[in-house]
Amino acid sequence: MPEKTQILLIDDEKESCQALSLLLGRAGYSVQSCHSGEKALSLLKKHTYELIISDLFLPGVSGMDILKQVKEDSPQTCVILITGNASAETAVEAMKEGAFDYISKPFNFERLKLQVAKALEKNQLVTENLYLRQQLQRKYKFDNIIGTSQAMQQVFTRMEKIVNTDSTVLILGASGTGKELVAKAIHFNGARKDKPFIAINCGAIPADLLESELFGHVKGAFTSAVSDKPGKFEVANGGTIFLDEIGNMPLQLQMKLLRVLQEHEFERVGSSKKIRLDVRLISATNANLVDQVKKGNFREDLYYRLNVIPIVLPALKDRRGDISLLAKHFLTKICKEMKRPQMMLDPQALQAIEAYNWPGNVREMENVIERTVALTDGETIGCNDLPADIGNAKVAQTSMTPQVPANGLNMPKIIAEMEREMILQAMGIGNGVKARAANLLGINRTTLVEKIKRLGIEL
Repeated sequence: MPEKTQILLIDDEKESCQALSLLLGRAGYSVQSCHSGEKALSLLKKHTYELIISDLFLPGVSGMDILKQVKEDSPQTCVILITGNASAETAVEAMKEGAFDYISKPFNFERLKLQVAKALEKNQLVTENLYLRQQLQRKYKFDNIIGTSQAMQQVFTRMEKIVNTDSTVLILGASGTGKELVAKAIHFNGARKDKPFIAINCGAIPADLLESELFGHVKGAFTSAVSDKPGKFEVANGGTIFLDEIGNMPLQLQMKLLRVLQEHEFERVGSSKKIRLDVRLISATNANLVDQVKKGNFREDLYYRLNVIPIVLPALKDRRGDISLLAKHFLTKICKEMKRPQMMLDPQALQAIEAYNWPGNVREMENVIERTVALTDGETIGCNDLPADIGNAKVAQTSMTPQVPANGLNMPKIIAEMEREMILQAMGIGNGVKARAANLLGINRTTLVEKIKRLGIEL
């Protein structure tokens, strides 16, 4: 049986209090009553109530005092005030202080019961919203972004330094490296976490619609504008806006975005009315914006505006020490989501996963693990359960000696590429510690440092 809703009823008129308590009890509520404000405050320290119904004029501590205390301690709790001496002034004051409703005596019980139901519905919505926000914040904590490699530790360090600032952030990385996840983690761990986080993919919306999508429009601005519509920037006001794939933004719109960043205001399409803006901008791209600037496809001044704090997310093949960790994390997560017993990767399957280059990065790995869990009957995943290109990756890696063609090959280049790949793998497995990586490669640390410099490897 579900628990009854808890209501605290406060009225110094005992007969009136008993009658209302009886009526609310018959309506299915659990009612606790008291006859003074002092007793009510004592009860509120010990118990939690979904709704408070209080007479306004009580001897000593008044209903208004109780309202103020409740709103200070538990803002989501609704308070209904009842009085036999109603006035417009006290009604306005009660509503300003946060009362859900203000009802005059003698009152119609059916009307009160309706207001009680509405107050409890509001309380439930607020509680659910608070719970969802807490879940989002938990979901996007830094420790939910998996990685122990040196490359990811550098990302975490930078995130920690900027999370409580309002600085503009540019996240760089290949598709599937988790750019939006990082953007959400920055937002939900920062000062704006209780405000909106609005994401928009600049590459997924046609160029002629993107301006309206970002900045909104007024009725009649164009043929299909049948009503006013706020844009994403307006919806995000006070919070964070995340512009994904910003390298795909048309040049004419780049100019407007630059003005918005400079002036902190904008106009809807078809309007000249200025709207003030207070948002944190986080953008992301898998494109090389420096090359785009050189080619004339991206404004240089906008690039510098966006690139205040860059965060570079490494490709999965460049953080091989994290691959098995990620695979096990996704396996546990997906088994729980599918309500399946915990599955295991056999050693050969794990070796194949570690040997594969993951061109689709973390997103590809999550999709592969999900597909494998769904299609595997047993509780152990072997190489044969993985997609063929992944299951065969270990075999391919062990037979990677290139064949010499009739027209020859560039042996120094091939050897350099092999050295680069092995060094990156060893650094990943060794969590970025050069001494560990050198030991794994069978060379001394000084030789490893020289090879890293010669090959131009960025760690």
